[in-house]
Amino acid sequence: MLLGLLPGIEVVGAAADGEEAVALVERHHPDVVLMDLRMPRCDGVEATGRIRAAHPETEVVVLTTYADDDSLFPALRAGARGYLTKDAGGEEIARAIADVRSGAAGLSPQVQLRLLERLADETRAAAPPAAAPVGAVGAIGPSGPAELPDGLTAREAEVLALIAEGLSNTEIAQRLFVSPATVKTHINNLFAKTAVRDRAQAVAYAFRHGITGTQQ
Repeated sequence: MLLGLLPGIEVVGAAADGEEAVALVERHHPDVVLMDLRMPRCDGVEATGRIRAAHPETEVVVLTTYADDDSLFPALRAGARGYLTKDAGGEEIARAIADVRSGAAGLSPQVQLRLLERLADETRAAAPPAAAPVGAVGAIGPSGPAELPDGLTAREAEVLALIAEGLSNTEIAQRLFVSPATVKTHINNLFAKTAVRDRAQAVAYAFRHGITGTQQ
């Protein structure tokens, strides 16, 4: 009922479980599937993998009660491009659907933050302690970074750091006292310079290069 009220969205089918979801995708070839995870016969992770393998043009957004690592990461590895919890409102669901249709990731800010934390945990576990070389890129702080990668400007790096915090374009604009259009321009520029396709990849890039704080 909620999806039917959202502009630009046509509901072509509803499945009771993963097996039926796979069959309905085969029949209707939808642009986007909203996928639950805990279902009988075939769970959402398996159904997502099967759908993405057979119909790579169909994007999957997980909409589930569960946001734990055992639910989140298997779903993303199976090919889901979006992940929302069931407390998401209609506007957030519509935005995630639009994002994945445009080739971006439809991840809630909480999921983006969890991805960043997971990357941090894995990097700390894998990397031996070592002194940072002179001129290495560091976290953006009051004194600014020693060097920025890929020709990023200080403002673009600041916007990237706020994306890594899970802020939306509107929230970034409010934080930096600029217009949302200006934020979008910065994001387009930094995406082009860093060769990332969406906000999830931008979060990973920010952590890899130590761009994880905000300038003062």
